[in-house]
Amino acid sequence: MDKDRTYNIADIAEQTGLSPDTLRYYEKIGLIKPPERGYSGQRKYSSADLGKIVFVTHLRNTRMPLKKVQDYIDAYNEQDEEQCYSLLDEHRQSVEAEIAEWSATLDLIKYKLEHFQEVKDGKLSKGEDQYEHE
Repeated sequence: MDKDRTYNIADIAEQTGLSPDTLRYYEKIGLIKPPERGYSGQRKYSSADLGKIVFVTHLRNTRMPLKKVQDYIDAYNEQDEEQCYSLLDEHRQSVEAEIAEWSATLDLIKYKLEHFQEVKDGKLSKGEDQYEHE
């Protein structure tokens, strides 16, 4: 990432997967700082802005509620490292719990796929052992 490069809203949208409307909304509610503006009024995001937006995107992708993201941003802006740590640690625990749930679900799906493959291969008859893990 070139630290001197600037990005317009379309660039940021493309790199983060967020829509320009979402970026404007995040700006409006204070999740991201309003970027500098060019002579024509067009938003000019810095590499630092991009990095912060990517981080916010990761938090949201891991289902951190907007209120908690805002709490984190506020603590970060106030340089309250203790609060930042606490919020991220709490979220880490939530993400780990969700990963464990997804992992258990994935294991069950894999079991079912193996079962149906055995049925397709003629090793089991239909209906045999199908619901063992449910």
